[in-house]
Amino acid sequence: MRITVVGGGYVGLVTGACFAELGHTVEIVEIDAGKAAAINAGRAPIHERGLDALLEKHAGKRLGAGTDYDPVAAADLSFICVGTPPAADGSADLSMVAAASRSIGEALCGGKDPHTVVVKSTVPPGTTKSGASI
Repeated sequence: MRITVVGGGYVGLVTGACFAELGHTVEIVEIDAGKAAAINAGRAPIHERGLDALLEKHAGKRLGAGTDYDPVAAADLSFICVGTPPAADGSADLSMVAAASRSIGEALCGGKDPHTVVVKSTVPPGTTKSGASI
C-alpha cells in the first residue's frame, strides 16, 4: 500500500517506519522542514530504540518525508498523527487535527478512488463523528 502519515513526531515517525519495514511505501508530511530533511537523510529526530536502523534501511526507498500534502492524492490510506496539547481549560486543542484534516481533504479534492483516513492522534470521543465540529 501507499500510505501518508501527517506528522513526523514520535507517533507518526514510528508508525511510518514500521509500515515501511512491513513493505509499504510511506510518505510523511511534516511541517518542520528540518525534521523532514533529517528523516530523508536516515537520521531520527527523536529517540526510539531501533528507529535509527529502520530509517537507515528505508529512507529514500520505502520512506520519505516532505512539507506538502501532494503524496496524499496517490495514497491508499492516511494517518493523522499530530499533537493535541491541552488548551487553557484542560480540553484537547484539536486545531492541528482540524488543519491536517482540511489539508488532506483539499489534497483529495476531485479524486475518484476511496481513501481511508485514520486519526491516530489523541482525541476525545465523538471527534470523528459525522457532523462533529473541530
